[in-house]
Amino acid sequence: MGDNYALLFPGQGAQFAGMGASFAEASPSARRRLEQAGDTLGFGIGKLILEGPESDLALTSNTQPAILLVSVMALDALAERMELAPAAVAGHSLGEFSACYAAGVFGFEDALRITRKRGELMQSATPPGVGGMAAILGLPADDVTAVCREAGGEVWPANFNSPEQTVIAGKKADVERAGEFAAKKGAKKVVPLAVSAPFHTPLMKPAQEGLAEFMKTIAFTDPKFPVIRNVDAGLSRTAAEVRDGLVRQVTGCVRWVDSMRALAGMGVSRVYEVGPGKTLCGLMKRIEKGIAAFPVGTAAEAVQTVEAARG
Repeated sequence: MGDNYALLFPGQGAQFAGMGASFAEASPSARRRLEQAGDTLGFGIGKLILEGPESDLALTSNTQPAILLVSVMALDALAERMELAPAAVAGHSLGEFSACYAAGVFGFEDALRITRKRGELMQSATPPGVGGMAAILGLPADDVTAVCREAGGEVWPANFNSPEQTVIAGKKADVERAGEFAAKKGAKKVVPLAVSAPFHTPLMKPAQEGLAEFMKTIAFTDPKFPVIRNVDAGLSRTAAEVRDGLVRQVTGCVRWVDSMRALAGMGVSRVYEVGPGKTLCGLMKRIEKGIAAFPVGTAAEAVQTVEAARG
């Protein structure tokens, strides 16, 4: 199958009640994952991802381990059908932890524990209602960065998702003001996001410090394949680089456009989005048209993707 593919893992926002159901129906090993996750975290996370309610699934402390869990089930389904030897792995925000699991940096239980802790820390880093995030559509990234500066206060670019889509985050009022500036500058659309915390900004400093402390309890090993870091689109090849990248990412911007261009620079010609939804496949069409993107969000997609890859 060649070495010219990469695995991508989705982040927060990809969740929905019923995600992972097709894997659980198709595979005893997927059902074991659900049980193992419940035992590790001490609550019925398997029931939550299969049945909801959406409101509980949307809590950051639940969302993060839930998406990781479904991504692991999807990865298992892929690994049953092909030998995994990607040129690199990458994940969007939370997805970077799924990518690290795929690269063998830490085990399944530790991956669940870290993402649960990260979710709790990020949820509690700012009081409810203080922070906000908004997607700015149709304005070049440099202009969005300039708008955040002009708006003053505490607002920053948080995700460079595609050349046409940048997410900003910070104090709620500052985010709203920057959004107004962006509209005046010619943004096609400003969409407030349904999150209460300003992820990937300096306001997440308490979460960053808490996560760095917690990660001292987890054994990290060198990745089997390079992990692309969100924070600077560089490649992590050692345990120390991975750990550093995951800590910096909490307050740092997600440089997804640069990360996908880094894959193109490595000669990657196709990617598999391993986990719920098809968000990253959609972004790839806007970033690197030469890279084919295949979703692996259901058991059927895992089969189709491997068949398509074999051509």
